[in-house]
Amino acid sequence: MVITLIILALSAIFFAVGKIRSDVVALCALVLLLLFHILTPDEALSGFSNSVVIMMVGLFVVGGAIFQTGLAKMISGKILQLAGISETKLFILVMLVTSAIGAFVSNTGTVALMLPIVVSLAANAHINASRLLMPLAFASSMGGMMTLIGTPPNLVIQDTLVHGGFEPLTFFSFLPVGLVCILVGMVVLMPLSKIFLSKRGAEKSDRKNRGKSLNELAQEYQLSTNLFRVQILEKSAAAGKTIIELNIRQQYQLDILEVRRVTTSQARLIKTVNQKLADPETVLRPGDVLYVRGDFEKLNEFVSCYALKMLDSHTVEDGKSSASSDIAFYDIGIAEIVLMPSSRLLKQTVGDSGFREKFNVNVLGIRRKNEYILHDLKDVKMLSGDVLLVQGTWKNIDRLNREDSDWVVLGQPLSEAAKVTLDYKAPVAAAIMLLMILMMVFDSIPVAPVTAVMIAAILMVLTGCFRNVEAAYKTINWESIVLIAAMLPMSLALEKTGASEYISNSLVSGLGGYGPLALLAGIYFTTSLMTMFISNTATAVLLAPIAMQSALQIGVSPYPFLFAVAVGASMCFASPFSTPPNALVMPAGQYTFMDYVKVGLPLQIIMGVVMIFVLPLLFPF
Repeated sequence: MVITLIILALSAIFFAVGKIRSDVVALCALVLLLLFHILTPDEALSGFSNSVVIMMVGLFVVGGAIFQTGLAKMISGKILQLAGISETKLFILVMLVTSAIGAFVSNTGTVALMLPIVVSLAANAHINASRLLMPLAFASSMGGMMTLIGTPPNLVIQDTLVHGGFEPLTFFSFLPVGLVCILVGMVVLMPLSKIFLSKRGAEKSDRKNRGKSLNELAQEYQLSTNLFRVQILEKSAAAGKTIIELNIRQQYQLDILEVRRVTTSQARLIKTVNQKLADPETVLRPGDVLYVRGDFEKLNEFVSCYALKMLDSHTVEDGKSSASSDIAFYDIGIAEIVLMPSSRLLKQTVGDSGFREKFNVNVLGIRRKNEYILHDLKDVKMLSGDVLLVQGTWKNIDRLNREDSDWVVLGQPLSEAAKVTLDYKAPVAAAIMLLMILMMVFDSIPVAPVTAVMIAAILMVLTGCFRNVEAAYKTINWESIVLIAAMLPMSLALEKTGASEYISNSLVSGLGGYGPLALLAGIYFTTSLMTMFISNTATAVLLAPIAMQSALQIGVSPYPFLFAVAVGASMCFASPFSTPPNALVMPAGQYTFMDYVKVGLPLQIIMGVVMIFVLPLLFPF
């Protein structure tokens, strides 16, 4: 028992100091528990197969898809319309919406759903996201106190009451307690988040260090200038022909930048936009949309000759909704490369360079000192220091970055590609998210929450809400996953060595003689303290029967004492690993362990003081 407590204390110290990554500290603690034979290997590794950890992995993927498809931006835009640019209104809306969802969905699921939305919301409102993300995590736990199914400790005390022969709680028995929690949380968090959660410097430095965005590159090389869209019709003479057969460059001095093809399955939601590079051998089909750059008069000649349809700026490829005709970067991207002084391509023309043959990319423009060469590139000779704008699939642009020493790729084009939203997939992501919520909310659907999340995560990948499977894996924050998985067995070690029972019995029994209010305070703060180091569910399981027996021994109602256990176990804010929501927002908010102490500890203490006086009013002794 002593060794377990020493390991726990050392872990807490290293978490607080923050010099070593939190996941490494958690793994070291786990290894020590193994070395001292406190846990068996199976017990030590049980956290990595825990349903909460698996759920967190799936929820990272679901949240990433919500962000990748632009759904988060759409939802945040609606919230922004309600709040305007007022940070106070945004704070209140985030707290209220999150707590309302948290009343019916697990707090982990609530945060995973809201996290990308709040990050997008903060970006659109030019507010630091760190001011909203920790309140988001805390609000999900507060919302869980409003219903019986909101958080596991609620179900634990219900089970304790039923087994003790007392009247069971109803679905909304917790509602008054939850409302008080939310009110206290909003009042306390508003000033604390403004004082302690402002990291403006990180955003500024990030802006300085990044390269040009894709839209900035497109504007710099005037890609949208004289850019037109024409559609191949059933009767078009171009249908069935290859691009080279059209002879468009020689005859009309036009450049086809890309071919966009929309395919729709029987299910309307599963719509896919296929972007194809303007390869000379590409066979054009009816319905294809060509993105053409060049002179408008020459374009009219081309359209008339082949009986094509010119699309205006308010018609998208499927002809059913409105959107601008800007270049999209779903599958095809652009990047700048600078030619080295030793390059073998110097003095060669663009046409002879082999970019098309070897890498399957097009050269769209050349920046030479302060001049831009954008037309008739085929016969232009390349010089040392020339910057070429190339266009190709993201895979081929990555090949450019890896396979040649004649040039250097500027910026981080693949990082910029990851920011491109697959907005045509937003309805798919919304439907999957709604399906997941329904499976988690309704008990009549025989699907466990972790199963619902896994189904949603797999569907997000299979339906193309990510550019590829690798993009889905990149959304998972492994530091948070390892942290939670490695710390979960700590609660088992505390139970196994008797440390949990010893601490709880000592604290609670010592206060029994001072009256029910003192005993209530002892139970609440004992629960609150233990939840900082072991899971809230494990804490509730340990302390619920002790609270019941303590109340019965002094002859008072057990209801306020059991509610104290439920609230104390759920309202733990002073540690990033006490609840999964706290860990989920840690990387996105760039928080340290001490940030949770500075903001969460005062809230946790104030919440406890309020509850000690409120619970006897709601549930008399």
